[in-house]
Amino acid sequence: MDKKKNLVFDYKDPLALYSFIEGAKIIPARNNGLIAKQQKQLRSAVKKARNLGLLPTHFQSYDDFGRPEAVSPKPFNYK
Repeated sequence: MDKKKNLVFDYKDPLALYSFIEGAKIIPARNNGLIAKQQKQLRSAVKKARNLGLLPTHFQSYDDFGRPEAVSPKPFNYK
């Protein structure tokens, strides 16, 4: 499996974090190809973004929330 390298997860960029979330859950490392260190960074960034209200916290909120808007001037690309 090809691991993604040089990823920096920023809680101020909900568009990038949204791609690692399915429903209300963070996609596990075995499915998204991240190593353990990157998965921990992703988890903490998602938690911060949820606490700030940039990402929804509950499954029901995904019906009304839709796709998050860009907050930071430089969007993050992981591909």
